[in-house]
Amino acid sequence: MPRAYTFAILALALLALPFVLYSAGFGLAGLTRDLSSETRLFTTPLPNALIFTHMATGAVATLLAPFQLIERIRIRRPRLHRRLGYVTLTASAITGLAGLSYIALRGTIGGPLMSAGFALYGALLLIAAANTVYYALDKNHAAHRAWALRLTVLAIGSFLYRLHYWVWYAATGGIGSTEAFTGPFDLFNFVGFYLPYLIALEIYLRRERAA
Repeated sequence: MPRAYTFAILALALLALPFVLYSAGFGLAGLTRDLSSETRLFTTPLPNALIFTHMATGAVATLLAPFQLIERIRIRRPRLHRRLGYVTLTASAITGLAGLSYIALRGTIGGPLMSAGFALYGALLLIAAANTVYYALDKNHAAHRAWALRLTVLAIGSFLYRLHYWVWYAATGGIGSTEAFTGPFDLFNFVGFYLPYLIALEIYLRRERAA
């Protein structure tokens, strides 16, 4: 693996670290104390458990998934790679299930379109996690790698969702975005934080197989 590739993964992890720390801290806080005065997300026990678990485990998946792509760890430390993989897969599965359950119970602030976009994201996250572990156990290394790449794109999706807003607001001041998440940019970002990246990855994988 080129050294630049490893540095890019480490740079991504470092860039995502503030989000990871915030999401993990907020998730754990919501699971352990009353946040009703701090956030509209704090409501009744079951939705609380779902959304704040979603945040905490999502932070774990976001942090660990990129490191699974580093060849030095995967080849030289296979036991560490497997253990981190199980943690990443478990965190991803819990994140997806908790998020989908919360949407079913409470919906999202952006309404049906946002709920649909986020529900598709959660379903794809579960599918990618299941296939990643299936092909690892089946020892189909090519398929395992492809699904692990898809899972990584999805695992960092929550970070990319917020990164899109940071960049957009810095560049435009928030044109096309509203507090109710009904602006053109909001509507795009309901799926824009994962679908374009998945499509780009599929194009890359097809070209790689053809070569």
